[in-house]
Amino acid sequence: MARECQICGKKPLTGNTISHAHNVNKTRRFPNLQSVRAVVDGKPRRMVVCTRCIRSGKVTKAS
Repeated sequence: MARECQICGKKPLTGNTISHAHNVNKTRRFPNLQSVRAVVDGKPRRMVVCTRCIRSGKVTKAS
């Protein structure tokens, strides 16, 4: 599954985890992506979208 929202383009963020002893490790934070059936151009289509797009109404779910 792709790790990018097909509506808003939200992707994983990268950064560092720094311990108290200043040991640095790479880390990635992933968006909450869900696979939903959405109506696109009048036809149902499976899409990978973030939960924020689902909540805000940018995606119309197919019944």
